[in-house]
Amino acid sequence: MTWKETIVRWDAATSARLRTLTENAFLRGLAAFAARSGDWWFWVAGMILLWIFAPPLWKWRAIILTLGMFITGLVVLVMKYTIRRPRPEGEWGEFYRKTDPHSFPSGHAARSMLLPVLGLGLGPVWFGLLLLAWWPLIGLGRVARGVHYMLDVVVGWLVGLGVGLTILVAMHRFF
Repeated sequence: MTWKETIVRWDAATSARLRTLTENAFLRGLAAFAARSGDWWFWVAGMILLWIFAPPLWKWRAIILTLGMFITGLVVLVMKYTIRRPRPEGEWGEFYRKTDPHSFPSGHAARSMLLPVLGLGLGPVWFGLLLLAWWPLIGLGRVARGVHYMLDVVVGWLVGLGVGLTILVAMHRFF
């Protein structure tokens, strides 16, 4: 068996196992909440509110976080329309299926990793740790609800990690 075949089998098996979690009503609801909590509009709205009501240091953080989400979104979009992996079959997430039929990589997962990386790098520590506790729930929720495969999420996390670290290094170097 080649390494590609091994990855494809792992991806299918892990994704199928996670989807069985939603047979339980509580876990189904939790997965849906987690999966939706990574929506871009939710975080952009949060950044706007932060900009309006927060003290100056938090306004700076809001700018960096928003810039990071924008860059991450562009990277994910280019990858999705280059690779064009279709989403898993399913009924949940009709909005996502109509507006974005491609699943690889997961933009929600990328965003969910980017934010704690930047949060830890920009501070305060409690903010980064709060985001760090939240990031895996989004990706796992996306797989459990059937709008992504596990590999979509893992690669999304890597994209978010890469973009976040690149931004922090650039900030350190130039500021």
